[in-house]
Amino acid sequence: MKDVFAKLGQDFFSTILFLVLYLITGDVVLATCVAIAGAVAQFIRARIKGQKLDLMTYASLGLVIVLGGATLLTSDPRFVLAKPSIGHFAIGVIMLRKGWMLRYLPPIVSETIPEYVTMAGYAWAALMFALGAGTIGVALSGDMKLWTFYVTVVLIGAKVAAFAIQYVIFRVLVTQRLRAAAAAPTSSQRY
Repeated sequence: MKDVFAKLGQDFFSTILFLVLYLITGDVVLATCVAIAGAVAQFIRARIKGQKLDLMTYASLGLVIVLGGATLLTSDPRFVLAKPSIGHFAIGVIMLRKGWMLRYLPPIVSETIPEYVTMAGYAWAALMFALGAGTIGVALSGDMKLWTFYVTVVLIGAKVAAFAIQYVIFRVLVTQRLRAAAAAPTSSQRY
């Protein structure tokens, strides 16, 4: 479990950095510049250490640079409000890649219930698309209090709930499969 959170922390480091700095300072430009610099530094560090970089790492870096650059260029509050939806849509597209979730799961899960891991990956993609659409809807309302609630409570809460549900379902399915395999007669017992 600790390993999963460490990998997620690495993947979303710049986003977390942006959010913390923005909440502390209220300065979009400062938070954006530091988040971009953090993402680039993290990427360079991984390359120097010779770590294998997957699609999620490249996508995260690209999103930080493109969306951060657009934020710096436009300073348009509507863009800033809608920006999380672009990230959700992009991550949703990445999550449509079969097997993306395997990196985050212990071997017992990926080896025991691989078909459910694939389905869960697609469910996560659907969740990202739904949350992105919701973000646009709330951003168009122009209500800053509603947007802040949606981004800080609904977006995070939906992901935490989805993670908890997935954890329970995977645990039950793995247990059932292992029990069924233990109860099944071996080929030498059949004859």
